[in-house]
Amino acid sequence: MAISRYLESRKNLAGSACGLAGLALTFTGAAGPYWPVVVAGLYGAGALIAPPDRPALPDFPDPSAQLAAVRADFETLRAYLADIDLSVTAAARLRELTELLSALLDGDRSAQLLAHDPEGVHAVSRIVRRDLPEAVDSFARTRWWTRMTPGTESPELHLEQQLGLLKREAERWAAALRDTEARRQETHTRYLEERSER
Repeated sequence: MAISRYLESRKNLAGSACGLAGLALTFTGAAGPYWPVVVAGLYGAGALIAPPDRPALPDFPDPSAQLAAVRADFETLRAYLADIDLSVTAAARLRELTELLSALLDGDRSAQLLAHDPEGVHAVSRIVRRDLPEAVDSFARTRWWTRMTPGTESPELHLEQQLGLLKREAERWAAALRDTEARRQETHTRYLEERSER
């Protein structure tokens, strides 16, 4: 594998071209009896002056492929959340958050805009894959311990606060996407106005 890589490398190609020039000198008689040294020397010189091969760029998935993976993970998360027993207030906040995430991930235009925003994909991915499952799981575990030691702070209050913070973050990204779309529309309007004035 390493040999085939070297054979295709810039260093070998440049060295081979210079070595061929050395062979041409040999056939014209300019190299004399030292032609093997001339050919080898020119090959080495060509290999030394050739620029090194650049490693290929890593093939990372584009944001739309990442968004498809987040969408699949969100469906898995929704199935998990359906089995969690929540208070009425926490269930309402969770429903608002999941509806907002669903609109971001499944809406045609919002998903298309989000797919072109790597930071947005990362933020929504973090909510879906880490923050929301962690909040609900820690609530479920803490609630069990709270039953064993009554009188401590209610885990429902923490969960409601966490869900509210996550919803606020998701709303910020939804607003950013809405602003992007509004700017795009304004730009198109200005373009049409400028075109009509010509």
